[in-house]
Amino acid sequence: QVQLVESGGGLVQPGESLRLSCAASGRIFSINDMGWYRQAPGKQRELVARISSGGSTNYADSVKGRFTISRDNSKNTVYLQMNSLKPEDTAVYYCNADAADHRRVYVNYWGQGTQVTVSS
Repeated sequence: QVQLVESGGGLVQPGESLRLSCAASGRIFSINDMGWYRQAPGKQRELVARISSGGSTNYADSVKGRFTISRDNSKNTVYLQMNSLKPEDTAVYYCNADAADHRRVYVNYWGQGTQVTVSS
């Protein structure tokens, strides 16, 4: 089993920044893509950004130019730097990873989520 633990959420004002972190732990053999999704009240969960093990990235149009995803493979950790936050960015943010544990079977894992609230 692989566990994903997010941190870094909170309450900020519009225009401010936050940095989310997600650390994978367990008997990890390998991690392929990692990413961030979000779910606002009454809405479906949506992709925010994803990054491959080689560093290729893709972003939702709504966050391009404001958010940056990165990862530290030595720490099995993915980050989401969120700048120029808007009220519409308010949501629970979930970490996601395609990871294999010691059995070398890839499974899609989710973190427990961290709340981001953007409000004046």
